[in-house]
Amino acid sequence: MKQRIITAIIAAALFIPIVLLGGWPFTILVYAMAAVGLYEILKMKSLSIFSVHGFITLFALFAFLMPSEWASSLMETTGYTKIDFALIAVLLLLTYTVVVKNRYTFEDAAFSILGALYVGIGFFYFIETRAAGTEFVIFALLIVWTTDSGAYFTGKKFGKKKLWPEISPNKTIEGFIGGVTTAIIFAIVYQWISPISSSYLILIVVTIIASIFGQVGDLVESALKRHYKVKDSGNILPGHGGILDRFDSLLFVLPLLHFLHFVG
Repeated sequence: MKQRIITAIIAAALFIPIVLLGGWPFTILVYAMAAVGLYEILKMKSLSIFSVHGFITLFALFAFLMPSEWASSLMETTGYTKIDFALIAVLLLLTYTVVVKNRYTFEDAAFSILGALYVGIGFFYFIETRAAGTEFVIFALLIVWTTDSGAYFTGKKFGKKKLWPEISPNKTIEGFIGGVTTAIIFAIVYQWISPISSSYLILIVVTIIASIFGQVGDLVESALKRHYKVKDSGNILPGHGGILDRFDSLLFVLPLLHFLHFVG
C-alpha cells in the first residue's frame, strides 16, 4: 500500500500539471503513454514492439492518435486522411506475414491492429477532450476515480453477489451499483462547484452511462489479461501495474463522452 501511495503522489505531481498546461507537452505525454500501452498489449501476445511489425503497428497507433487539427492539415497538405495511413499499416502488416512465411501470422496482424485501435482511439479522445476544455478532463477523471473507489469500498463492505467471476472474481454487483452511485454524487457536487452541463438531469444520465462503461472498460482489460494469463499489463507504475491497468476505464469513458455529445 505504501508503494502504491508513493507512486500515485509522484505520478499525480507529474501528470496533473501537464494536463493543466495542455498544448504540445500534453500531446507528447499522451503519445508516450499510448506507445507504452501498445507495448503492453503486444507483449501479452508475445509480440515485440521492437520489431518490423511492431514499428508498423506503432505507425498505425500514431495515425489513430493524430489530433483533428493535425489531421486537417495533413489532408490539406497530402490529400490523405489519417485513416488512409492506418490502412497503409494494415496492408504492410499483411504483406509482412508473407515475407516472413507466416512466422508472423494473419491472427497476429489482426491482434496488432485491434490493439492499436483500442489504445489509439481512447487516447485520441483524451487529446480531443483536453482541447475542448480542462473541465471535461477533470469530469472524466472524476467519474473514473469515484466509480473505482465507490465500487471498491461498497463491494468490500456489502459485496455478496459476484458480478462476473469468470473475468474478475473480486467484483460484486453491490460494488458495481456503489460505484455508479458514488460517481453520481460527486458529479452533482462538481456541477454545483463548476457547472459543466445545461441541466442536472443530463449530467446524471451521462454520469450513469459513463460510470457503467468505465467499469465495462475495466472488465475488458481484465478479460484480456485473464485470457493471456498475465497479472498486470505492465510494471511501469510500481504498485499499480501498467498504463493499461490505470487507463482501462478512461479509454472507454473519454470516447463515450464525445459519442453522447457531452463534450464538444
